Amino acid sequence: MLSKIVKTKADELAVFSMPKKGEESIVHYSLKTALTNPNHKLGLIAEVKQASPSKGVFARRIVAGDVAEAYACAGADAISVLTDRTYFHGSIENLKAVKAKVQLPVLRKDFIIDKRQIEEAARCGADAILLIAAALDPMELHEFYLAAEERGMESLVEVHSVSELESVLQEFTPEIIGINNRNLRTFETRLSVTKEVAVAVPKGAVMISESGIRNAQDICYLLKQGAHAALVGEALICSDSPEEKIRELFSGSAFHDTSLT
Repeated sequence: MLSKIVKTKADELAVFSMPKKGEESIVHYSLKTALTNPNHKLGLIAEVKQASPSKGVFARRIVAGDVAEAYACAGADAISVLTDRTYFHGSIENLKAVKAKVQLPVLRKDFIIDKRQIEEAARCGADAILLIAAALDPMELHEFYLAAEERGMESLVEVHSVSELESVLQEFTPEIIGINNRNLRTFETRLSVTKEVAVAVPKGAVMISESGIRNAQDICYLLKQGAHAALVGEALICSDSPEEKIRELFSGSAFHDTSLT
């Protein structure tokens, strides 16, 4: 599936049009700082996500800015915005809308395979971008990481296995490392992927667990693995009340249950 998505992205970039630079200066918020000083026991990146290739459409219509504002009011530390149109029904307009509504770090989540997408993210106000190790070779990923840094943005470097992480670390050490519990080729999700990969995450790096996080027990499990934050999308967008769901994730007896492994 990943190769199909990357091929589609390359086709889209063939007719890419760069947005104009805004006249107003952009206020940036640090993703790293937000996740190392979280509002809860574990940092939360709450995701604005309308659909996925594996699950289809979660919501017929969302108002991205309003969703992000609700997340912020419920104590999210950062907001992730899907901007891929074809497979996730996202848009760069959603990113702009979210940036205008919240005073939190905003992560552009997309399949970035071209430096023009990095410039686009910067012009549209992103504070950070997602770089996927499975979609880029380590040298190119490092180049993209530095390109984002030059534009005042941070990068969340996403891996799916110890071998992917080790390949990246041979080239450089990212400050923020995301462990995706979902296999982008099969779409199988296992929360234990975080446990498997965590042992190889360098000390000092901010570690984020992504995908498959549904309840307070999952949050407790991630805390035990040494995660600094979780990225949660589907569980929030599919809930009747995202605000209540966030409160549920970080409350209850699960935080006192030492039997969780």
